[in-house]
Amino acid sequence: MVHTTASQSDGFAAPPPPRTVPLRPMPVPADEAEARARAFYEVMERRRTVRDFDDRPLPDGVLENAVRTAATAPSGAHVQPWRFVVLTDPERKRRLRAAAEREERAFYGRRASDEWLAALAPLGTDEHKPFLETAPAVIVVFEVHRGPHSPRPYYTKESVGIAVGFLLAALHQAGLATLTHTPSPMRFLNEVCERPAEERGAYVIPVGYPAPGAHVPDLRRKPLDEVMIRL
Repeated sequence: MVHTTASQSDGFAAPPPPRTVPLRPMPVPADEAEARARAFYEVMERRRTVRDFDDRPLPDGVLENAVRTAATAPSGAHVQPWRFVVLTDPERKRRLRAAAEREERAFYGRRASDEWLAALAPLGTDEHKPFLETAPAVIVVFEVHRGPHSPRPYYTKESVGIAVGFLLAALHQAGLATLTHTPSPMRFLNEVCERPAEERGAYVIPVGYPAPGAHVPDLRRKPLDEVMIRL
C-alpha cells in the first residue's frame, strides 16, 4: 500500500522543508541583562518628537545604517513590505511640504472633529509644516502592497509599524531627532516620491539635529503599572 499526504492525493506536491541556517545569538550574561535593558530604556526615554530642526547636514552613512536596521524588523511571511524613500533634494522637499500642507489645511479646517482638535491642542500642531523643508532629510515610508513586481504581503501595517519603530530607535541612537508625520490622505506621496500605485504612503519622517534652543511640549509618559500587566 502506498501512503500519500493529503496534498499529494489532491494532486499537489508537498512543499519542501524550509531552508535553515544556524542562529547567531547575542549572548548576554544573566547578571548583565537587567542593566543592559535599563541602559537602553534610559537612552530611549530621552527620545522626543521634534518640530524645530537645524538644517546642518547629517554624517555620512547614518541614514543608510538606520534604514538597514529598520529592514531587520520581522514581517508577515517575511515579505518585507516596506520601502524607505530618502529625500534630501531641497526642491523635492519643497514640493513635499506644499502638498502636505494642502492636506493639512483641509484636515484642520474641516475634516478633524472638535474632539480630535482638542486632543492635538497640547502638542501645538497646526497646518504649517516647515520641518519638511528645514530638516536635512525626510524619510517617506511606504507600505508595499501586491502589484506587478511585488508579492502579496501579510500583516502589512503591523510589519511596517515595527520597522518604523526600529528606524526611530536607530536614528535616536545616532543622536538625531525625528518626527512621525502622517498626513491623510497620502496619495500625493506617490507623485512626489515617484513610486508606483502598489506602494502606499504610511509615514513621513523628518530627520536631523534639533534646532539650538528647541523646546518640546511638557508631556508625561504613562508609568509602568499603567501599561504593563503581569499574569
